[in-house]
Amino acid sequence: MSESALQPGVRRREVFGWAMYDFANSGYTTVVITAVFAAYFVGGVAGNAAWATFAWTAALSVSYAIVMFGMPALGAYADLHAAKKRLLAFTTTGCVLATAALGAVGPGDVALAVLLIILSNTFYSVGESLIAAFLPELARPKAMGKVSGWGWGLGYAGGMLALGLSLAYVLSAQARKVSADDFVPVTLWITAALYGAAALVTFALLRERAVPRASATASTPALMSAWGAWRASMVQLRTTLRRASDYRDFVWLLACATCYQAGVAVAIALAAIYAESVIGFEKQETMILIFALNVAAMTGALLFGHLQDRIGHRVALALTLLGWIATCVLAAASQTKADFWWAAGVAGLCMGSSQSAGRAMAALLAPPAQSAEFFGLWSFATRLAAVIGPLSYGAITWATGGDQRTAILWTTVFFAAGLALLWRVDLARGQAAARPAG
Repeated sequence: MSESALQPGVRRREVFGWAMYDFANSGYTTVVITAVFAAYFVGGVAGNAAWATFAWTAALSVSYAIVMFGMPALGAYADLHAAKKRLLAFTTTGCVLATAALGAVGPGDVALAVLLIILSNTFYSVGESLIAAFLPELARPKAMGKVSGWGWGLGYAGGMLALGLSLAYVLSAQARKVSADDFVPVTLWITAALYGAAALVTFALLRERAVPRASATASTPALMSAWGAWRASMVQLRTTLRRASDYRDFVWLLACATCYQAGVAVAIALAAIYAESVIGFEKQETMILIFALNVAAMTGALLFGHLQDRIGHRVALALTLLGWIATCVLAAASQTKADFWWAAGVAGLCMGSSQSAGRAMAALLAPPAQSAEFFGLWSFATRLAAVIGPLSYGAITWATGGDQRTAILWTTVFFAAGLALLWRVDLARGQAAARPAG
């Protein structure tokens, strides 16, 4: 990690602390949302009911809707009051506790499972946005891609560790004839413990470099109510939205992200369900598949993080979107487990690179003094995508009598639309608007 890639005064250990949050929270998406609990919810909690997949996607969609409408104002609040780190500590604690509580869910506990998924995924999503808002403070613009890639790469390593520990326990439990109702809770407790422990590194090393704005300290005395502080944040957000035309390239990037992230959300939320329901994977095979997918994703994030700084962020992202289209076609055409492994490998490479490239582009186009606010808007777009993608997949599956192959093929539309919108983004013009003095 070269010092020349970092902003003046930023030490490498601080960037490591920042990246460790990706390491910490990736276990949640890998184990809970993708590999283990998603399929357990459909098959174990909901008993493979016809509505089970739709119920799972609906629960995720509710959490994403909460983040969509709350995160932009919360980001504005974090910028005004230099509160990114404090809010991150709160959301981390909430996600860890809600994930651990999922261990109490058993067959038939649909309402409890839905409630805890909404809570845990809301906290996770807010935390993901807040940690991303630190990126412009840490990396120079010329190295935004590689630093973002370091974070995503370490994140996938964290996902692999959580899944690897869970897989080891599952194989041991199955050898002892333990049922999924008994071993799934332990995987959730492993995930929660790793999340909390790894996040402590972040809070020990990462600094809150922002300072409260003069407008915030003037209009928000020490005894001002929380509602008053929130209202000041909303005023700041409305001001930014009224000036949206000044940041048109960021707006085009939001539209692009809404489209392609809808397709990525399908892969994250439904990969295990597709593998088990359509291809016939056993649970331990699914966990091995997702583990390998994380290896590919880590490789994609690290390699593309460096590549995109060389060939251009827009070109790099476009290549990954073409790869996603190929993934959907391969998955829809897969008839055997071996066929599906090819689709999963391509998906992994594209997942790491597309996530890293998108975050780096958002960091380049966000004004430094409003990073949390702009990443709040980024969260609005990505969470809207996470509502649209899985819900459309669930609706198509339901409408076609359970035909998930048709649903995954339709997902190519999201990536094609994102590719079309990407070419409206002019990074040079957008950076000039975000940093007019520099």
